[in-house]
Amino acid sequence: MKESDIILFDGVCNLCNSAVLFIIKRDKKDRYRFAALQNDIGGKLLAHHRIDPDKTDSIVLIRDGKAYTKAGAALRIARYLSGGWPLLSALLILPKFLTNTVYDYIAHHRYQWFGKKEQCMIPTPELKAKFLDA
Repeated sequence: MKESDIILFDGVCNLCNSAVLFIIKRDKKDRYRFAALQNDIGGKLLAHHRIDPDKTDSIVLIRDGKAYTKAGAALRIARYLSGGWPLLSALLILPKFLTNTVYDYIAHHRYQWFGKKEQCMIPTPELKAKFLDA
């Protein structure tokens, strides 16, 4: 059995929490597991992959022992979602500086545009199995 891909996300960001729910709804093959960047498991995975948590306002995808951040993570995640979303992964052919510039702009403004929670999302009982630290 293949290990699940792990998505680390900003647990207090409303946009990020909505993105997690969006991914779960379209993850028909049950490929993804989730952990907040702010939780113990998220912190340990960041440390293992030498990603500075103070410099990360990004989604992180861990697949086959490798960590992807920013647009690279988002586009690789899209590849395995149901519907037309896998078409977005074609943007991986573009230079990182282009895709990450768009990603960074949205990430920089996410709290201003979408708001922020006081604490990390607590998954519902039916979603708990998808979260590594639930």
